Amino acid sequence: MTAEILDSSAIGQLLAHRFPFQLVDRMSIMGRGRRVVGTKRVSTGEWWCNPIAPRLTPMPFSLIIEALAQTSGALLRDLTDGNTGGLAYFMGADKVRLRRPAYPGEELKLAVELVQWRRGVCRTRAMATIDGELVARALLTTIVARAKPSGSPVTASTSP
Repeated sequence: MTAEILDSSAIGQLLAHRFPFQLVDRMSIMGRGRRVVGTKRVSTGEWWCNPIAPRLTPMPFSLIIEALAQTSGALLRDLTDGNTGGLAYFMGADKVRLRRPAYPGEELKLAVELVQWRRGVCRTRAMATIDGELVARALLTTIVARAKPSGSPVTASTSP
């Protein structure tokens, strides 16, 4: 089975996030709609990094969970057949376990696999590791809503 590789520019077309909030450098789609592995090179040039002691500043765990959620976006593309008429909203993270921080100079491996897809609700199992050592894991929930057509009138209720 060959993996589809998404580089930074392809990820930019897939996600609404741009620098500095695009937290995934590269994605490999291992099984379409089933498993995605992303990578994030943690560097001292990140906006959250302390300029006084950059090598001692860990990446915030909330950003690691966000990177996992962004990685799950590649799953949603395949589950919705690439339909651009929908918007994905990250809804929550359950059973989050934070094990160790990630420091500049390390590379996070972000693995996301599908647990359940039903009626526009996607549940995924996500895990971030560095050299095989667990950094964080969580069950993520994302919903996909249909976008309103651009020509549809906006209705507003007014009180008399």
